[in-house]
Amino acid sequence: MKIALIGAGGKMGVRLATNLKGSRFAVAPVEVSEAGQARLKEATGFDCMPLDEALSGAGAVILAVPDTAIRAVSRQIVEKLDSGTVVIILDAAAPFAGHLPPREDITYFVTHPCHPPIFNDETDMAAKKDYFGGVAAAQAIVSALMQGPEEHFAVGEEIAKTIFQPILRSHRATVEQMALLEPGLSETVCATLLVVMKEAMEEVVRRGVDREAARDFLLGHMNVLGSVIMEETDGQFSDACNKAIENGKPRLMRDDWIKVFEPEEIVESIRRIT
Repeated sequence: MKIALIGAGGKMGVRLATNLKGSRFAVAPVEVSEAGQARLKEATGFDCMPLDEALSGAGAVILAVPDTAIRAVSRQIVEKLDSGTVVIILDAAAPFAGHLPPREDITYFVTHPCHPPIFNDETDMAAKKDYFGGVAAAQAIVSALMQGPEEHFAVGEEIAKTIFQPILRSHRATVEQMALLEPGLSETVCATLLVVMKEAMEEVVRRGVDREAARDFLLGHMNVLGSVIMEETDGQFSDACNKAIENGKPRLMRDDWIKVFEPEEIVESIRRIT
């Protein structure tokens, strides 16, 4: 199958092209910037081609472009696609926001990596240092068949497993569920709380604690406390820790924080992103 890779010279595009190289898929790269074209050539040996040439006869198209560009790029290419083409979008934000142009005879498939988990079995140092995924560390992926025949889920999933390899697990969801996962769970909640933890570390440093000691203390406790909270280990917190949580949660979190997952909150968050 021929795959047109749009945005092939970007940071994500080069990652995907690297994993597609040597697979059963024929890659037709498209990149508008000269710097991106050179970056792709150096990393993979691929030469970019004009858009129309890449789209001609393509069984699938991957949009490796920013969320804010999905609307414009998709409207530029969708009308040129053969019936039955699988269009792959790498984040749920733009599809959820309705930025994809209507066309009933093509497939829209959305996929996103989970990234390598904190708790894993990696022993190779390259894999342990692959925090993003798609290089050496195994990661799970989540995918949704937004529209198209059921058999196209298998097609999209095979491509997703190739571009995000090595794969730990593959999960199926709806686009709406993917929006709950990101931005809801991963960014609005997880990234925000991690920023707060970093700010807290800086505060104890400001109050006189050695920076390296504070960082070691925080990262170590993130590991052991996380293993208990996420049920990676069979353990429980001390009474002192439970009392600290009981006191700390209302100090740090609004009573209605869980409403960040309400549909209107997700819609507004994605509106800001896209």
